[in-house]
Amino acid sequence: MTEKNNKQEMPILMKTMIQALPASFDVLHVPLELDDAQAHLLYMKTVVDGGVLQQTVIKPFFEIADEHKFAAYMKGMPNRIDIPTTDELLTLFTLGFVLVYAENAYSLLEVRRLGNTEQGETIAETTIHGPQLAFSEDLETNISIVRQHYHQASLYIESQQLTDKSRTAISLIYDEKLVNIDVLRRVKERLNSLDSPLIQSSAELATRLTSRRFNLFPTSIITERPDRIAYNLTGGKIILLVDNSPFAVVLPVVFFDFMVSMEENYHTYFISLYNTLLGWFGLLICLTLPALYVAVTAYSPEILRTELTLSIAGSRIGVPYPSFIEAVIMLIFVELLTEASVRLPRSINAAATTVGGLILGTAATEAALASNILIMIIAIVAISTFVIPMNELGFVVRVCRLFLIIFTTLFGLIGLISGLLLIILHLTDLDSFGQPYLRIAWRSKRSEKKVSSE
Repeated sequence: MTEKNNKQEMPILMKTMIQALPASFDVLHVPLELDDAQAHLLYMKTVVDGGVLQQTVIKPFFEIADEHKFAAYMKGMPNRIDIPTTDELLTLFTLGFVLVYAENAYSLLEVRRLGNTEQGETIAETTIHGPQLAFSEDLETNISIVRQHYHQASLYIESQQLTDKSRTAISLIYDEKLVNIDVLRRVKERLNSLDSPLIQSSAELATRLTSRRFNLFPTSIITERPDRIAYNLTGGKIILLVDNSPFAVVLPVVFFDFMVSMEENYHTYFISLYNTLLGWFGLLICLTLPALYVAVTAYSPEILRTELTLSIAGSRIGVPYPSFIEAVIMLIFVELLTEASVRLPRSINAAATTVGGLILGTAATEAALASNILIMIIAIVAISTFVIPMNELGFVVRVCRLFLIIFTTLFGLIGLISGLLLIILHLTDLDSFGQPYLRIAWRSKRSEKKVSSE
């Protein structure tokens, strides 16, 4: 911390803040003096935009050269806020605020250094005909993006800070004319009751807002697409934006929201219907096909045609394990390849996973660890998983198919059917912020009550 000798005694609040702040290299107390005009600045230079501070505060001080006029100029700054309590003021310093003292008056200005404000291309939810740019990592930039996609005066934005150690800024966005008051109240209650020590991303915030600790299915959508945000705002849903995170949280949601691809909005009716049915068929295949293979080969081969049954039995000649162990081993290989494709650098992940998959598949069949038909089934399952539009549902399906294999191993075809029924029963028992999870479509019916601004 640096200090300069000046004719005027340092203000009391400045002294208090300097004593409360750590003796860090980036904490600066800068006195300004020109003729009889004097002022004091206190800020953290690593989170403050030095260029903006120079142009809006330091340069005008020397141009005005009058302490009274400079104090009046500070009071008229659009980024000025009232002085909060001491603890809140210390937190604001870490967020990029500057404390200015001139003519016995204090001004607190937001001069924070912006993060990554550039929009990158969509990665998790790509489309061919839709918008290609995703959100940025700056909160205000993302709010501007939402307003550019949703031109309604009824769009309401509430800003607040989390109470954890990160003190991250978040924004609630909704259409006042369409939002459901009960859902909005539940969201605010859960935000106010968060007790996590540190939250740094939208996905982490969405997880903490979940009412059930051991909930398998997601009750909110994590998206990077502004067009999906505008689409959900028209349905009366609530959007959460988190500073330093390029993803937004959509809530409440129903199960069928996870099978909606934004690409369907940019095609004709029959093309969109075909793509939708293809997605649902892929979901059914990747969820049930491995368990169905175990049920048919181990318990009920008579349900297939004789030729197909003999073909499956012939492909399993020499395989030393039961069909369920064979299926689990190959599914674990696929899971490892999928995780490797996520963790590896982009420059080598496609080649590494493709070569790894070919080598593993060929080696497994030649070593008689898996049948050729199972290799084909696992390949179909892996491809079908990627047809699911939302990654959150894809993760759930990967867990559920292992659950179905276990049930099928224990009880055969009846176990497969029972496992599917248990999953459906679990879905019917879920809710997303008070809204039924298996409702076909969720549209808000606005209550006559007024929205609390708390």
